[in-house]
Formats: sequence, C-alpha cells, structure tokens
Amino acid sequence: MSDQQQSEQPDRRAGRRVVVVGAGMAGVQTAVALREQGFTGPVILIGAEPHQPYDRPPLSKAVLLGKAEDSAFDIDFEALEIELHLGREVTGVRPDAHELDTPEGPVPYDALVIATGAEPVVLPGTEGVPGVHLLRTLDDAARLRPVLDEQHGVVVVGAGWIGAEFATAARAAGCAVTVVEAADRPLAGAMPAEVAAPMAAWYAEIGAELLTGARVDRIEPGRVVLADGRTVPAGAVVVGIGARPATGWLAGSGIALGPDGSVTADGALRTSAPDVYAVGDCASFPSARYGERLLVHHWDNALQGPRTAAANIIGAAAGDAPEPVTYDPVPYFWSEQFDRFVQYAGHHGSADTLLWRGDPAGPAWSVCWLRGDVLVAVLAVGRPRDLAQGRKLIEAGARLDPERAADPAVPLKSAIRQ
Repeated sequence: MSDQQQSEQPDRRAGRRVVVVGAGMAGVQTAVALREQGFTGPVILIGAEPHQPYDRPPLSKAVLLGKAEDSAFDIDFEALEIELHLGREVTGVRPDAHELDTPEGPVPYDALVIATGAEPVVLPGTEGVPGVHLLRTLDDAARLRPVLDEQHGVVVVGAGWIGAEFATAARAAGCAVTVVEAADRPLAGAMPAEVAAPMAAWYAEIGAELLTGARVDRIEPGRVVLADGRTVPAGAVVVGIGARPATGWLAGSGIALGPDGSVTADGALRTSAPDVYAVGDCASFPSARYGERLLVHHWDNALQGPRTAAANIIGAAAGDAPEPVTYDPVPYFWSEQFDRFVQYAGHHGSADTLLWRGDPAGPAWSVCWLRGDVLVAVLAVGRPRDLAQGRKLIEAGARLDPERAADPAVPLKSAIRQ
C-alpha cells in the first residue's frame, strides 16, 4: 500500500468510545496508556469518589501522618483529552446494549474497562460503630489523622501488610498500639509460617503489642472484646483484615466472576463479554508462568496491566489486529514497615524449596523459593539488590545452584547454573 493510500484509510480507532470505570491507579493508567499508545477516540474515566484521582500507597504513610494533604496523580487529564466524571457511581452494565447504568442515566461505550479495584473486608458487627475505621480511601485517611494527632490508643485488627503499615504510622505518631490477629502469626495468608515467624518480633521493636490467636468477639465503646473474654482498651479501632474485588455492581451483567469475586479475564485481559476488559485489583488472569490463575492486589499490577489492556483495545479497534498482547507478569510489591523496606517478587505457591539468605533475626535478609531449581519468588528485607536481581532471574526462568543461592555473600545473578 502506498503512503497516499495509507493516508486515505480512515482511522477506525478515532470514532470508538472507551469508557473506564474506576479512577484509581488501574483506571487512570489505562486512560493514559490509551493516549500514549496513540488512541485518538473519546476516553471517559468514571470515578465514584469526588476527589481528583489519587494514588493509594501514601494513604498509610505521608497522608496519614499529615506530611502530605493528598496523593493526587500528577496528570493533566485535560491536555490528554481524558474526560473525567467524578463522584459518579456506576450501578450496572448491559453488555448486549454496550451501556453502563448510572443514577444520571445510561453511558454508552464501544469498549469498556472495568477497573473498580478492591474494597476492604468489614469486620462483622462493626458497620456504623463509632470509632471503627477502615483505611482504603482519602476520606478514610482524613478521618484517621485526628486520631493520630490526638495520640489515642489504637487497636489494629489484622496483622497483614496494611495492619503493619498502619501500626508503624501510629507508633510514629506517638500512639499506643495493640495489633490483634486471629491467626497464630502475622501475614498468615501471605507467607509461610517459617518466613512470617521472625516478623512477629518487629512489632515489639517499635513498642507495639501483637496478640496472635486473638479473635474479635465484638467492639464496644472504648474497648475491643476478644472471643476468649479478654478486653483491650481502644480509643480507636482500625480494621485491616483484607480486601475483595469491588465487583458487586456487575451482578446480573453476565460477566463471569470467579469464586473470589474477581472478574475472570483471559490472558489479554478480556472478560467474558465482548469489548469488555478488566484490570487491576478486581481482575484475575491466567499465568502461564505459574500455571494458575492469579489475583494480585498490588500497585505494580495496577500499573502494568493497563498497558496490555490499552494495546488490545487499540488492536481490536484497528479491525485487522494481530494476535492480542498477553499479560503474564512477575507480580511485585513493596511495604514500608517497622523501619524496614520489604519487597516481594513472583509467586511462591508452586515452590518446593525455600532458601534463606542471611539471618532472619538481623536487619537484612532474603528468602528464595525454587520450583525444582527454577527461581519463582523472592522476598527481600533490606536487600534491594537481591530483589532487583531475583526479579530479572524469575522473568528469565533462570535455574539456580541452591547452595550458591543460599549464600548471602554470593550475588543471586552469580548463582545461575552454568
């Protein structure tokens, strides 16, 4: 085809209207990626919150401690011609009609991206109880800041990642902190017992009390009552017992959901409905790398997945699209807690060997998981080089010499089998 003939071809992408539901990291990055990859049609970003779109990790750190007023994305949506509809709830979707339902009326789309993220799990019986808080939104952080400013005694329910981060912030603000965890160790749902065990000591190091095997029976004014009858004084209670995909609004749409409530996207992040994609915390995807479906509730997934979704939306709009782009990342996340920088890459569910690198009682150590002799996951505490090298080795499917990999003096990249 000549240059002149090419210029006479209409840009079939230009007239297609892409609507993104959810204005968190995944939704914002999808809209931005569409523009970065050359999409020229209308892009509408709908968010339930009235605030300018913002990043969530600082909520448990700088925003909570008053070091920043908000964490709005530094993005010029107007210059990118991304149309924002904020403070607007989406109540349903009718894929056959290619329309969303909202209280203000239907919103048509040619391609739809579901990016509604996750919502915190509520402790049963605490809805509407004064002094009980969640930490998921900017408004949540705003409600918690006075609690820290006034140095109330705080009880944190849940010793997962968010509970640890909040406990760290509350101690930094001068609050007395007690963390109650129903399981027998912190991070029970995320890490094996032998890896989580040394982390339990971190709470005492900063002066926080950790109660494990402590199930909450009820919360009363000024105290938390445990199932065994113990009571814990509480000026405020922060619940961090997990999150689940925010997909209730999809009921009746016919869009397939998994048992965990996630949208079951395929490897191209397409849902079971035509022209509908899903990204971020609300979507699971099949991983050829790990041989199972993954649901990843972490920031990096909400950053990376949108690039794949955008490429496939643009490819579908072109009409003569090549094979869709496949999403199969090495999951990654980090957490700042107890004066430590904790990083994790990969997925250790299928591993059969666990290797320590360094003393877990010390300030810096790592754990490597192998399947056979292939590196599949790395946890690094204060050893960022292990994480950086390990992540690349996982991506490459590298085979390691276990003896060398277990020596913390040997760089991971030097432990590759020759």
